[in-house]
Amino acid sequence: QVQLVESGGGLVQAGGSLRLSCSASGRTGGSFTVGWFRQAPGKEREFVAVITWSGGYSAYADSVKGRFAISRDNAKNTVYLQMNSLKPEDTAVYYCAANTRGGLYYSKGDFGSWGQGTQVTVSS
Repeated sequence: QVQLVESGGGLVQAGGSLRLSCSASGRTGGSFTVGWFRQAPGKEREFVAVITWSGGYSAYADSVKGRFAISRDNAKNTVYLQMNSLKPEDTAVYYCAANTRGGLYYSKGDFGSWGQGTQVTVSS
């Protein structure tokens, strides 16, 4: 079992930046993949970005491509989501999630461990 804790959310003006962190503990050995998802009020939880733990492969939703960057620091067991050029439509609770099988996954159903979420609010 992998435990995840997100941090770094907050209130920012449109065009600003935030960096989210996802700290992992527990069974972090071996290949495991971390994804970021977000959920706005009244909407489904949607995929944002994903990165493999060992291989460094990553992928992004079209809505954030070119603005967000996912990275990881294996020594700190932490995955980051750098969010630039933020828009009001990026407002949501952001969750990180882990899949211990490795590989790239995009569906929330493929992730078994979830953090508690961190609120990101972008004002216009």
